[in-house]
Amino acid sequence: MLPTPYVKCDYDKVYEPAEDSFLLLDCLELEKGYLENRFSGRLSVVCELGPGSGIVTTFMMQNSIPTPSSESIYFAVDVNPWALQTTCDTAERNGCEKTFLEVFQSDLATSIRQKEIDVLVFNPPYVPAEDVPEIPGEDTNSDKWLDLALLGGPEGMDITNKVLSSLNKILSPTGVAYILFCARNRPEEMVKTMSALWDIKLIEQRKAGWEILSVYRFQKKRYMQ
Repeated sequence: MLPTPYVKCDYDKVYEPAEDSFLLLDCLELEKGYLENRFSGRLSVVCELGPGSGIVTTFMMQNSIPTPSSESIYFAVDVNPWALQTTCDTAERNGCEKTFLEVFQSDLATSIRQKEIDVLVFNPPYVPAEDVPEIPGEDTNSDKWLDLALLGGPEGMDITNKVLSSLNKILSPTGVAYILFCARNRPEEMVKTMSALWDIKLIEQRKAGWEILSVYRFQKKRYMQ
């Protein structure tokens, strides 16, 4: 079992690592060999959308996922400035300061150069809610930032759908994405809709309290440009 990063931060401002975070870690550990084979011998570009505490990005850096640190560069993108600060702190606390890590504030992948990301990881705001919260100002009460990390609209899919619709622009030709869903997001329907264009595989599924969480791997079919 690969080590889990140590995290210490203000959980009033940043999403605390929970069952969904640890499910992603387990999935990336399961996929480590697959990713090594896919990207060995080349520079890999890794991006996590919404890193929160930075536990997932740090786990990848700490455990050479997808490739050794000399062959990988990492980006962490979040609208929450406190999450970006915490991601840098988590990386440093776990001895990853020599790994190339760049954090920047952005609304999802809008600031990322197209077709450059080899490994995309996304733990979205998947909880169904009446609306998706507005992005608050940096001096706004911290609970607004936490709402933004959790609430995903009426079916919990508003933010996830934005990323899914942009996957072809985000991923490199050989890129893969790992995206987390809850059962109320109806991921099986999403798979049926997207499988004509994407190879989609369920990596892991787990019951977490009242919810069932799952992580799917997406990769382009050969005829996609």
